[in-house]
Amino acid sequence: MLLPGDPLRAKFIAETFIEDAREVTGVRGMLGFTGAYKGMPVTVMGTGMGIPSASIYITELIRFYGVKRLVRVGSCGGISTKVGMRDIILAIGANTESGVNRSRYGGWDYAATADYRLLSATVEVADAAGQAVHVGNVHSSDSFYNPEPDALAIWQRMNVLAVEMEAAGLYGVAAEEGVRALAVLTVSDHLVTQEETTSQERERTFGDMVTLALEGLLADRS
Repeated sequence: MLLPGDPLRAKFIAETFIEDAREVTGVRGMLGFTGAYKGMPVTVMGTGMGIPSASIYITELIRFYGVKRLVRVGSCGGISTKVGMRDIILAIGANTESGVNRSRYGGWDYAATADYRLLSATVEVADAAGQAVHVGNVHSSDSFYNPEPDALAIWQRMNVLAVEMEAAGLYGVAAEEGVRALAVLTVSDHLVTQEETTSQERERTFGDMVTLALEGLLADRS
């Protein structure tokens, strides 16, 4: 299962990468498509923005439709100067100020991490293709416009690579439900350099990320 935040990105992925794709849901405009990639059954569906929206769809996909492997394919804002525009990040862990995983974990801090096998398979695919990727922690923010004035400095001090809005929720639900998950992200803007892409570019020019995610799923399956 591929999970972009934007339902229009789900439509683009289905039309571009998925064989015999057919629309299976459009409820509330959250488009979902099912088909195959090199013979592997695959579904792509939007999640909306933020942990609350994503968590609803992810939980129901797991509980009601039996999804076992979920890969978020989305955009992120670069924080580290080690990452550049359109670089791909594999989120080994996702920090957050959201209380959603604490509520799952008795009020304690929970280490929201990717599935090792999915992560390892995707890294191996990237290495074999000579494709550079960054592996490290991201921050899943509850606020698109973060009110904390020191947020960037804190993230940089802790060597966080980028900020986005869903991975920590995905990893928390996956852990609770006993399934496997990974977030594959493309840097769409950079908080330090102030570079950014347009919404159309974010929707249609992140093909390397999608191919890597699909090939990682394929390699993990074999």
